[in-house]
Amino acid sequence: MVIHPDSAYARLTEGEKRFSINAVAGLRVAEGLEATLFASEPNLTNPTNIDVDHRGRVWVLEGYNYRPAVNGKSELGVGDRILILEDKDGDGKADVTKIFYQGPELNAPLGIWVMGNKAIVSQSPYVWLFTDTDGDDKADKKEILFKGIGGVQSDAGVHAFVFGPDGKFYFNYGNAGKQLVDGHDRPLLDKYEREINFRQYKQGVVFRCDQEFRKVEILAENFHNGFEVAVDSYGTMWQSDQEEPGNAGDRVSYVMENGNFGYIDEMNGNSWRINRTNLEDEIPRRHWHQNDPGVVPNLIETGSGFPMGMTVYEGDLLPRRFWDQIILADAGLGSLNAFPVKDDGAGYKSTGILPLVESKGDKWSRPSDVCVAPDGSLIVSDWYDPVIGENKMKDKSRGRLFRIAPPGIAYKIPVYDLNSPAEAVKALQSPNLSMRYMAWNACVKLGWKAEEELEKLFRDPILNPRLRARALWVLNNIEGFNYRSLDVAFRELNPNLRIVALRAVRQRNSDPTEYIKRLTSDPNPQVRRECALAINHNHTYEALDVWLQLAKQYKGNDRWSVEALSIGAIGQWERIFPAWLEKSGPHPERTAAGKDLIWLARTRKAIPFLTALASDTSVSFKSRLRYFRAFDFFHAGYEKSQALLHVMTVPAADRIEVSKLALLHLDKSFVSNSQQGLTALNKLLDETYGTEDYIELVERYEPETENGRLFKLALEKSNEVIGRDAGKLLLEQGGVSYISEKLSKLSEEKKIALLASIKTSGSTEAIYILKTAALNAGESRDVQASAARFLGGSWPGEEVIVKLLKEDRFNGEVKEAALEGVKNAFREKIKDELAPYFPKPVQAVVVPEAPVITKEKRKKRRSK
Repeated sequence: MVIHPDSAYARLTEGEKRFSINAVAGLRVAEGLEATLFASEPNLTNPTNIDVDHRGRVWVLEGYNYRPAVNGKSELGVGDRILILEDKDGDGKADVTKIFYQGPELNAPLGIWVMGNKAIVSQSPYVWLFTDTDGDDKADKKEILFKGIGGVQSDAGVHAFVFGPDGKFYFNYGNAGKQLVDGHDRPLLDKYEREINFRQYKQGVVFRCDQEFRKVEILAENFHNGFEVAVDSYGTMWQSDQEEPGNAGDRVSYVMENGNFGYIDEMNGNSWRINRTNLEDEIPRRHWHQNDPGVVPNLIETGSGFPMGMTVYEGDLLPRRFWDQIILADAGLGSLNAFPVKDDGAGYKSTGILPLVESKGDKWSRPSDVCVAPDGSLIVSDWYDPVIGENKMKDKSRGRLFRIAPPGIAYKIPVYDLNSPAEAVKALQSPNLSMRYMAWNACVKLGWKAEEELEKLFRDPILNPRLRARALWVLNNIEGFNYRSLDVAFRELNPNLRIVALRAVRQRNSDPTEYIKRLTSDPNPQVRRECALAINHNHTYEALDVWLQLAKQYKGNDRWSVEALSIGAIGQWERIFPAWLEKSGPHPERTAAGKDLIWLARTRKAIPFLTALASDTSVSFKSRLRYFRAFDFFHAGYEKSQALLHVMTVPAADRIEVSKLALLHLDKSFVSNSQQGLTALNKLLDETYGTEDYIELVERYEPETENGRLFKLALEKSNEVIGRDAGKLLLEQGGVSYISEKLSKLSEEKKIALLASIKTSGSTEAIYILKTAALNAGESRDVQASAARFLGGSWPGEEVIVKLLKEDRFNGEVKEAALEGVKNAFREKIKDELAPYFPKPVQAVVVPEAPVITKEKRKKRRSK
């Protein structure tokens, strides 16, 4: 339905648009679909997250108590609710609303996953398991699964669990999460039975755990705040991520296992805002360090919104263009969008954004989550509020659920007898995750009784390969049958099924190298990618051989492939790189593949090759920046220092630019404490004197020998940016005593110039010097007046002027100069405090016009 400006909805008042009866009219829905209102206020308010169970019932987490410190506490004095809403007559509208649980500990929980009579609810610092033991749709038992999670009262805490095709749970937390322990305060163990050291992981992470909640794996790191993981039937993970607002940097990622996703600098933890070599041209990509070696590329940047819940649509009720696509609820953009994905080398690319629902007419619509119901329709929750983000809300009384389906399709939920192998396997093919969870566990419990039906599903070449993959995952978990099916899967024509086979065997076999070797020469780059990921932390000789074979097949210019090879080599570069050199010929740096691998290699043995690439004057300076950046990923060392010094000696037209860059990548202590470093620095300081490059070098290395030249620059260029930069640095390095001594010996003109060079500094030292000069009766009136004027060149200086005016410390022309310096003050508070000291504007006196006296009036006056 397209909303036109002259439609009935457009003519509604703003108040009328808020009524739930008009909710659907404010939406624009994709062709072939319609939105119907499943439920709304007063039955629910502020839904943060939802799930749809195997019976088609919608479970809702409410956020009425969202950030009570900011938005006010609940008037009811109770916590938030977990609701169950059911459509009993199939008309696509909820008839029954039940409160599954309400308690004071619930304050806008962020995630719910329903499995039969149980629900996992995520809200930092806890993850709870609620159980309905007697079938009355009310929680009778509450357990703590995980605790100690950061992000209390934060959107960046722990989020929803989802069910994977492997029978495991996937979940995540944002960069406030930090760590977790189990409900009994026991440290968590990884798949190798080792205690997880959370300090070694950066920012937001993605987890996987078994159904017993004991073995936990960290699958990826360095996200900002992903709200929900979506896992498709192949076991491929997808996640959205929120940017720091206002930079159009929200993203969707293919979550490459063990990948670093670049929110902060890997080596020093710097924000994306800090300048670095080889900076990305576009801010959205810069936001995620996309040009850094060892960072997995984004699938797509989606703009400035507030991405929340997401799913992979693996049903067939919606139009075909939405089949098998990622679907994301974006509360900031007020839309529900699909992201069609195509293969791209060893990874993926999105062909763009395909809207399902857009809130073009209703700016309050805030989709917070999306789930697939058992009939294949979509259920979408709408937080419904005029604002989103910044931890604020303005409306506590509204919230909606919509059903998205083709027009006229009733809400009919299929029912299966999960004790029947045939019925259980049918249920496994459901588009609904909760149904698949029930069917998966039913099939595993049935064991050999379900084998025939599962293999029939897996072996059917006509079926959607995603359905076949689900059968393979279950067979992999039935003892005694898995390897026969896996052997078949390794020979499947569909590369995604070969990938599933490898992923499945890795989960069941402590050393899957023999299986990995079957696919090492696979013609499909995505299968080879999976082989590279599979040897992460595998230190066997067979794994080394696998890596070398994969590297030999890599032709270059595929970021997904090379990042997978990098992940496979983590912690093993010292043995892998020399072995690769033996196989790659005398000049690996001359091939596209070799350049990529050298750029990524984390071993000192790669430094000579990086040096050659950084020194190659046959290519543009910009194209060599990636190799200078690669030096940052080595800790200080002799080889690195000598390599960068060598780069500075290569004759070229851009030698000064190259030398400056090389010097900035040298360790600061090496430059300051070695003769070689100082010689190189002094040479470059001579060559760049009077430029911003010179200022940058002095700022980094702080050579006191440059105080004289900084002083000269400050005097000569005091009215230019570079002169003020020089004055600021001179004050930082020389201190107040240095500047004061210089001032005592200068002529009046040069005193004013030196004071002008520090006027924008705003430091305590600069304010002291300017204030002292302005109040020093021993100085000339010109110097005093200039210092008073310069004092207003910074915000701290403005505040000092206000204080001195109140104390009546200025007089005459010095006072006039001080007021001139702050006449353009920006802050309202400062302007208000200064107002009494500025002369009031003279108001024009209106003189009434003299009345016009006509001849007739004169005659009358005379007659009187």
